[in-house]
Amino acid sequence: MKRIMALAAMLPALAMAAAAEPPFRGDAAKAQGIVNQVCVACHAADGNSQIAANPKLAGQIPEYLYKQLANFKAASGKKAERENPVMSGMVASLSTDDMRNLAAYYAGQKASPGTAKSKDLVALGQKIYRGGVAGKGVAACASCHGPNGAGMPAQYPRLSGQHAEYIEAQLKAFRAGERANDSSNAMRSVAGKLSDREIQGVSDYIAGLR
Repeated sequence: MKRIMALAAMLPALAMAAAAEPPFRGDAAKAQGIVNQVCVACHAADGNSQIAANPKLAGQIPEYLYKQLANFKAASGKKAERENPVMSGMVASLSTDDMRNLAAYYAGQKASPGTAKSKDLVALGQKIYRGGVAGKGVAACASCHGPNGAGMPAQYPRLSGQHAEYIEAQLKAFRAGERANDSSNAMRSVAGKLSDREIQGVSDYIAGLR
């Protein structure tokens, strides 16, 4: 409980820090060629992927999109912060400007709504998303990602409408330590305390969140 209260107390400071961030710069028009040649097959031209394993990118916070692209890219002889064979190949030839332009492009697309599938899972997911799991020291997802899943610019990504299958896979990857590009171990700490069913519930709730 103390950890949850501490996180809540940090939110105003995080919001102020986000507000102090300079505007994200990227030229969406210059990304069109890369989108059509590289990204469209998996994420669709408008970023609303129809493939559950591939995330929707439309309307995502540009700073987050840029960070993920950069994290997929190996540099200076070091392995990528976020390991994924497919994405590593996709970003290998992209410049910093290319990645910023892609982030600006997809951030500017309109996100399509998603749909939850299980009434029981959604009920469980709603409790966790809005209230956390006090007995496990898990803070409410809404405290960082917002009550409607819109995220916090430059800090936390948009979640609303994302494919449940993708959210579930990422939470399990964080839990297993297979994905470790979260700031200050935040997501690994949260996911590490959630059961499979709790992860499924949160994922399904997020998919229908608007």
